[in-house]
Amino acid sequence: MKNTVFLLEDDASICGLIKVALEMNGIGFKAFATVGEFENAIKEEQPDVALLDIMLPDGSGLDVLKIVKQKYPEVSCIMLSALSKEEDKVNGLNLGADDYVSKPFSVLELTARVNSQLRRKRKSIILSVGGIILNTESMTAELNNVILPLNKKEYDLLKFFMENAGKALSRDKILAAVWGYESGETRTLDNHVARLRKLGVKIETVFGVGYKFN
Repeated sequence: MKNTVFLLEDDASICGLIKVALEMNGIGFKAFATVGEFENAIKEEQPDVALLDIMLPDGSGLDVLKIVKQKYPEVSCIMLSALSKEEDKVNGLNLGADDYVSKPFSVLELTARVNSQLRRKRKSIILSVGGIILNTESMTAELNNVILPLNKKEYDLLKFFMENAGKALSRDKILAAVWGYESGETRTLDNHVARLRKLGVKIETVFGVGYKFN
């Protein structure tokens, strides 16, 4: 499976350099000049790595970072910015960035940093929590050596629970991460939880909050 990088950058010359460097390394590449274009694209396809400029014509890459980490936590994010002061880097990393590269930068170094994130992702393809083994590449989960018959949303929900094992998760947070809703009707979530429980997944109800996977 070919890895894919999304670049959010309004400087065409920078996009061209990064495109050549990544494609020479066999990495798929898509570039977006505005926050709006990027947000529409990531709803349809999630990349392995997102490269995010901060100062954009229609918004801030830091706001995009927060959205990506909330809704698509499996996407690695590298900030690319002319804001190179220590406090700028600390702010980006504290908001969830996996790496921060100051402009101007070497495309060879950037490619190495992208490959570093891809290696980390390959190491974490298998999640094993609570007796369940989940393979994020084949999108399958098994319990007691039996493959669980999951649809796409059930798989996404189980994966989110496993990534946040032991945490009390609010309904709104789960809906935002798995369905993309900021808030709303929770019956869909409750029905999916009930289905996972029937398959043997141990999900605890946290009254007044939501759910917890142990």
